Amino acid sequence: MQAGKETELWMFEKMLEIRHFEETMATVYLEGKLPPHIQQGLAFDIGSGPVPGEMHLAAGQEPVAVGVCAHLTQTDTVVGTHRPHHFAIAKGVSLNAMAAEMFGKATGLGKGKGGHMHLFDPANRFSCSGIIGASLPPACGAALAAKKLGKDWVAVAFFGEGAANQGSVHESLNLAALWKLPVVFVCEDNKWAISVPKSSATSIEWVADRAAGYGMPGIKVASNDAMAVYEAAGPAVARARRGEGPSLIEVKTDRYFGHFQGDAEVYRPKDEVAGLRKNDPIPRMAGFLKKQGHMDDAEEARLRALTQRRVAEAFEFARNSPYPEPLDALQDVFA
Repeated sequence: MQAGKETELWMFEKMLEIRHFEETMATVYLEGKLPPHIQQGLAFDIGSGPVPGEMHLAAGQEPVAVGVCAHLTQTDTVVGTHRPHHFAIAKGVSLNAMAAEMFGKATGLGKGKGGHMHLFDPANRFSCSGIIGASLPPACGAALAAKKLGKDWVAVAFFGEGAANQGSVHESLNLAALWKLPVVFVCEDNKWAISVPKSSATSIEWVADRAAGYGMPGIKVASNDAMAVYEAAGPAVARARRGEGPSLIEVKTDRYFGHFQGDAEVYRPKDEVAGLRKNDPIPRMAGFLKKQGHMDDAEEARLRALTQRRVAEAFEFARNSPYPEPLDALQDVFA
C-alpha cells in the first residue's frame, strides 16, 4: 500500500514530535525528584517536582502510533494504554493541553485531574487508561456504536504484549469477531511487561497467531518500521471500515526508556538499549524519505526545528498555566 509523499512526511513529522516530547518529559519529570545527595541513601521522590506521579514514556515505539493513525480520521476512535503519549500525538491531541494535564494544570485535557495515564480528548476521540488490558472493551463499545449508527467509523485498541494474557483481551477479541465490529486491535510487542520478558509469560512467540482462534486476520510486523506498520494497518482499517469485522496486528517494537521513569532496569541486559538504538526508526524513516526523493537535508532540519519548537511551546504553556482551585475537585464528578 503506497502512502504517498504527504502522508509519509506527516508520519516522519509526528515521529519527531513524539520523540522530542518524550525526551523533554524525561528531563522535566526528574526536576525535584532526585535527592541532592544520592550517596546518603535518600529515595527517589515520585511525588515531587512539577510533574508528580508515575511516568511511562514511549520513545522508540513511534512507528506503531504513526503507522496506524495515518489511516484514521478525526471521527475514528483510538484507545491507548498507560504509555499513551505517542498515540495521543498521532491522533491529533493538543500538545499544550496534554502537557498541561501532566503538570496538573487547569488548562489540561482533564483540567489537571487525570495525569498522564488518563488523557481524554472527545474532540479527537482519544482516551487511555492505566489499567492493563483496559483499552479493548471501550474500543469495542465505540465500534458497536458506529455499527448501530450506520457510520463507517473505526475504533483502534492499542495494548502491550504483557496485556495479551488478560481476560479482557480475549473477551474483547471474541465479542468483536462474533458481532463483526469495526475495530482493529494492535499489540505493541516491546518484549517487556514491566520487568517480565515475553518468553516467561506467553506460550507463543506471536500474539497475532491467536487471531485465528477468533476467526479474524492476524497480521505480523516483525520490524520496528513506520512504513511496515502503515502497510499492515491499511488493509485492517479498510476491512473494518467496510463492515467486514476486526483484525489483530502485532508489531515488534522497542522501548528505549524503563517501564517507568525512575526504573533501575536491573532486569535488562546492560547493552540492550544501546543495541536497540542502532536500529532507531526515525533515522530509518528519514533515509527512506530521502531515497524516495520526498525529503532532503534542509527539509529534515526544518521539520526537526518545527517539532522542537512545538514541544518547547507546549512545556512552556504547561509551566505557565494556573493550577485548579481547591474547590474544583468537587466539579465534574458524579453525584
